[in-house]
Amino acid sequence: MKEHPSFQPKPPGFQKSSLRIFFAGSPSIAVPALEALLELADLPDDRAAAEACRFELAGVLTNPDSPRGRSGKPEPTAVGAAAALAAEKNANRGKQALAIIKAPKLDAAVRSAVAALEPDLLVSFAYGRIFGPKFLALFPLGGINIHPSLLPKYRGAAPIPAAILHRERETGISIQRLAAEMDSGDILARKVLPLTGRETTETLSKTAAEKTVPLLIETLKDISRGTVRAEPQNHGEASYCSMLSRDEGRIDWNQTAVDIDARIRAFNPWPLCWTKQGDQLLYILAASPGISCPPAGGRSEPGDVLGIDKQEGILVQTGDGVLVVSRLQYEARKALDWRAFLNGARGFMESRLG
Repeated sequence: MKEHPSFQPKPPGFQKSSLRIFFAGSPSIAVPALEALLELADLPDDRAAAEACRFELAGVLTNPDSPRGRSGKPEPTAVGAAAALAAEKNANRGKQALAIIKAPKLDAAVRSAVAALEPDLLVSFAYGRIFGPKFLALFPLGGINIHPSLLPKYRGAAPIPAAILHRERETGISIQRLAAEMDSGDILARKVLPLTGRETTETLSKTAAEKTVPLLIETLKDISRGTVRAEPQNHGEASYCSMLSRDEGRIDWNQTAVDIDARIRAFNPWPLCWTKQGDQLLYILAASPGISCPPAGGRSEPGDVLGIDKQEGILVQTGDGVLVVSRLQYEARKALDWRAFLNGARGFMESRLG
């Protein structure tokens, strides 16, 4: 697939009073961006005229509903649910219906449905599928993609967990042109996000979702005005991250306390870090590195439960240092803070995890 050749603010022959945006996304991190586009498209005429920018939301593309929870009942993606709510509000206000397309693949039928909406620009955020050249050809202005890392660092499917795993001091948001190679397009805008070292993927995703909104709006206005500037990436500095698997959540107690802590934060809320206590599967939901101290009874091995810190939690020996565990959960049981957990966990203090 070649990079879309017509991506430019206003290609020759492009004459429209407003930009029709088609949004593609699926998980919750993309919802604030969708809501911002809905608000942008709902601006009163006088405000839109004052800013010399008028936008319309042509439609929304998301993944199909999928079974969730114990019932296995199909439920929409987070973006699908937000789009359905917006469509209902439009209907109640007598406004034009919002087209929502849920497709397992971008085939000819989907391309035909998108073409009928007459979109100008594709905006993608965590959609989860590859856009082929036939699909991108539907957009006179091409497409842009929101990626939660400072590209070219951490191209791929899991940039937020990757930044936490590698204990980065900062990460960020990049808005790039959609290009042939994954996450390799020219950068149109970026924002740096400093890290404290205590973020989880859940909390950092929320921060990235919120910080994306003003960055996206300004980028769209620059595209509309013809003032957007593109900066090529340095492909020689690119690094990559792949999709996470459940097996990656298994804790190796021979690792350092600092490394295990980073994994627990990076894999929350999925796939979660887990270990075994005897035959029971045990999720470690929250922890922090503690000060290494020798156990009262003599030599300890990685995974040994050493005791408790009355203020912080359960002490577990690692390959280097002690991990202080503050929140745990047995499989199929409730998540508990460490005090409540110990009340119902007989023999836990004498156990070796893993």
